[in-house]
Amino acid sequence: MTNRVPGDDRPTAVLDEAHSGDIEGAFGTIRQHDEVERRSWRARLLVLLAIIGPGLIVMVGDNDAGGISTYAQAGQDFGLTLLWTLPLLIPVLVVNQEMVVRLGAVTGVGHARLIIERFGRFWGAFSVGDLFILNFLTIVTEFIGVSLSLGYLGVSQYISVPIAAVALIAMTATGSFRRWERFMFVFIAANFLVIPLAVFRHPAAAPLFHGLLVPGVRGGFNSTSVLLVIAIVGTTVAPWQLFFQQSNIIDKRITPRWINYERTDTVLGSLVTVFAAILLTAITAAAFAHTPLSGHFNDAGGVATGLAHYVGRTAGVLLAVILLNASIIGAASVTLSTSYAFGDVFGTRHSLHRGWREAKLFYGIFGALVVLAAAIVLIPGAPLGVITTAVQALAGVLLPSATVFLLLLCNDKDVLGPWVNRMWLNVVAFVIVSLLLMLSLVLMVTTLFSGIDVRALSVALGAILGVTYIAGVVYLVLRRRAGAGPEHEATERRETWRMPPLSLLGRPQWSRGKVLTMYALRGYLVIAALLLLVKAIRLG
Repeated sequence: MTNRVPGDDRPTAVLDEAHSGDIEGAFGTIRQHDEVERRSWRARLLVLLAIIGPGLIVMVGDNDAGGISTYAQAGQDFGLTLLWTLPLLIPVLVVNQEMVVRLGAVTGVGHARLIIERFGRFWGAFSVGDLFILNFLTIVTEFIGVSLSLGYLGVSQYISVPIAAVALIAMTATGSFRRWERFMFVFIAANFLVIPLAVFRHPAAAPLFHGLLVPGVRGGFNSTSVLLVIAIVGTTVAPWQLFFQQSNIIDKRITPRWINYERTDTVLGSLVTVFAAILLTAITAAAFAHTPLSGHFNDAGGVATGLAHYVGRTAGVLLAVILLNASIIGAASVTLSTSYAFGDVFGTRHSLHRGWREAKLFYGIFGALVVLAAAIVLIPGAPLGVITTAVQALAGVLLPSATVFLLLLCNDKDVLGPWVNRMWLNVVAFVIVSLLLMLSLVLMVTTLFSGIDVRALSVALGAILGVTYIAGVVYLVLRRRAGAGPEHEATERRETWRMPPLSLLGRPQWSRGKVLTMYALRGYLVIAALLLLVKAIRLG
């Protein structure tokens, strides 16, 4: 269908009529044709309360079962020496998700549909195929979290996992976006249980700040520590976040007029999620320092047992509750991301504003994913800790591919018009992608050649990156002097500019060099994923 925005006669690309209307947030409502200027701080705060949600949910949802497990492993096996990775991820989170905010609000079309329509089904199949595979594996890790957390509390996994699956489906398929969002805020609030846990056991301030500010790895860089660093990146900045937040913004009916409020929501979410990750890593580092469990992470359930032994039973119970909460909000977010993408790809109704009868396929896919993932977790004897770490690392390996497609869309003037990326944002995103590729290359080389000097390899790759950056700066300076800088459209209509229907847009033409680069990137990431599988099997 086509939709129109206030004060603009042009049709837009919104696909589902449920995605047009009033913003119905957990803490307030904004009318569809609201054009009132908010000048007071109170009025702006009320708008923020109505808008807030997609950014916080996607970020806290990323502190899921895999996140809890990965941060706990970092603290137990490497102490405070990997803390420095977490603050560095704040700009990565904000840069990636801010681009998604603009895409969702301006286009009204989900991430999967945009990739397919702009780049063709060949590239869409790779991108969305990656998402479906990675998301399903991630959902499995969420039910691993449910099993471990309630198992610690004495509940059999054959009871806890099915009940969690049914509750998750019931909570989502209510036909009310506002009701679903309020459920999510309950889990967001429970995320802060990490604060009382820190009261029981936390490191001294000096070692904590040293770990945050001084890069290093206890025992030195090797293939195992590089795998964990990539897992930290993958669990904190995951590809599913791009698809989820863009579709959730559309489902909440946020338009360009409210972009700055949604940016604030996203920044707050990134700060909350990194804060919780830092605390959890620091807690486990302090709890297991100088104990026989230091350096011997098994899974999150083992961490809860260790905390109960060395800190106190209450600490163990708190971690189990935190893990359960993280598993539920993570499963809800990742599964919904997949259902949204499925609706985008196949053109079916896909909105939380619709009930089960109106969107049977949307909720059917959601339910099927939940049930299948829950069933896999009930298979006895699986190495749950290794599976969880490997899935988070796979997310980190595949993130560059997702970010490249995101960049291409955010530089497409037909898609974003006056909202396209500024040059500085492209430069930051390029640095992020190149560093992620360097990390995955280190993992590949160390998996193939276990005796290689990781520090020397990292220095050599860093030098190559440095030369690349210098060449890029020179190119940009020469281009600007030649007057070939980017053209910017007039921005007086930015608040009402929406992407036209996709059928009216011509497909962008790629140069031969860009096509070859994309094929090379795809081939490289496939090889990296296969070698990651080899590494995980060795660890298992």
